[in-house]
Order: sequence, then structure tokens, then C-alpha cells
Amino acid sequence: MARLDNRGMPMLAAALRSRLTLAWLGLALTLPPLAWWVFGPTGFAVEIVQRRWHADIEVERLRLEAGTDWCDELPAEAFDVTRRVIADPHGRRAGPAEHCRYRLLAWRRQWIAREDGDAASVVRWPSPPLRVEPPGQPGSERLGRRELHYELQLRNGSGQVWTCRTTPDTWQRLQTGQRLRMPVDRWGTADCGLLG
Repeated sequence: MARLDNRGMPMLAAALRSRLTLAWLGLALTLPPLAWWVFGPTGFAVEIVQRRWHADIEVERLRLEAGTDWCDELPAEAFDVTRRVIADPHGRRAGPAEHCRYRLLAWRRQWIAREDGDAASVVRWPSPPLRVEPPGQPGSERLGRRELHYELQLRNGSGQVWTCRTTPDTWQRLQTGQRLRMPVDRWGTADCGLLG
């Protein structure tokens, strides 16, 4: 039977105490930055460096398009209709029915006209040149949907930049050079909705 030697116990206890002290020291150095990261203020102190607006208008062009459908479901504007009787491949109709090929004129977005400006300029809509063809002929253009966007460009002390779309009221109230705290999540995404 082996005898236990108690002479090594004080050295083992000292080594264990030393390791425990290092662990506590590591924890004490890690906790404050971690607590600041989790519980500290969210966001960054930023300065508004630019205020811009964008006025967009979709320009639509009248196009000649072809389509196919069941003859009893054709659009009212369809012309050059050719018919044939077929069975419904999806089985939604009881028996053979008339299926049609047709053409029609439809307005489709062709391009977007844009006017830009800053806080010193008056908001104005673009006035793009439009193609004009005889009535009922493809190729004519018209103005479609309009959108007006107000944007703030914000920069923090380290040079990181965010661009936020905002409401007209918030855009008017916040001025270039103004400093504020912008909510930013832990991954660097700004919550622009909380600026107002």
C-alpha cells in the first residue's frame, strides 16, 4: 500500500490559488467592456453633414404585347384574337374550351427621370422629354408614378457614414451641422426611423 506524502500539498495549493487568481483577474478585466457592450448606450454621436432630396418620376411607354388565356377571361383591350379548342391541362374546366392568343397595348415602365437637390435648392419634379406617337400606336410615353425622397447623410467621429431616408418634417427640422445620437444596432445598422 502506498503512503500519501503531504509535503507536496502546500505547493499544489499555491499553484491552484495562483490559477484562481489569474482566472478572477481575467474575468475582472473582461466584464466591464462586456457590460458596456451589452448595457451601454446604443448608437453613435453623429453630425448631419448633408441634406438631400430626390424627385423620381417613372416614364411609361405604350407597348404592343402578346398573350394567351381562356377566351372567356380575355382583357377587354385584346385584339387580333385567334381561337382554338383544347382541354384544360390543369383540369380546372369540365371539358374542352376555347383558348385564345391575342395582342394588346399596355403601359409599362421604361425608365425613371430623376431630379436631385440639397437643402439650399427648391424641390422640383423632373420634366423629361416624352415620345409622342399617333393615338393607339405603340411607342408613346407618359408620366407615371411619382416619388419624393428626403435623405440625411450622417457621420460619426471615426468617419463612418450613414444615409437615412426620412419624413419631410424630420428633414426640415434637422439642420446640417447639427449633432445628435443616432441609434445603431450591434452590427452597425442605423435605425433611421428613430431620428424623428
